[in-house]
Amino acid sequence: MSARFNWTTIHPAAYKAGIGMETALQNSFLTPIQRELIKIRASQINACAFCLDMHTKDALKYGETPQRIFLLNAWREAKELFSEEEQVILMIAEEITLISHKGLKEETYQKAQELFEETQIADIIMASIVINMWNRIAISTHMPIGK
Repeated sequence: MSARFNWTTIHPAAYKAGIGMETALQNSFLTPIQRELIKIRASQINACAFCLDMHTKDALKYGETPQRIFLLNAWREAKELFSEEEQVILMIAEEITLISHKGLKEETYQKAQELFEETQIADIIMASIVINMWNRIAISTHMPIGK
């Protein structure tokens, strides 16, 4: 599948706004690995090859283990590999990615409130939203998988 167009040159203002959201998240409470787990999990659900390729490589650079990446799609069955905080982060990422399936459930939000401050929950929600935006751009424009 060949790329349809280069998003960064066709709509540079929108691209710059997206990068601005990414930059804001770099200053969030989320660790680089937590951010990558959100990105990988949403990209798995959305079947975004471009983002899966990028973010699994990035996660490895940040020190994530191959085992956790391999099992991320089945994290509920491999709970012992993920902290309680990571499990709630993944629940939020999944429920926002699958927004048409009732969205962020009250039960999940309440679990998040037990572990995180409101600003931290906002960071998790925003990180989930941003990767879903990038997934949709990459899939719609047929961004080529990196090398």
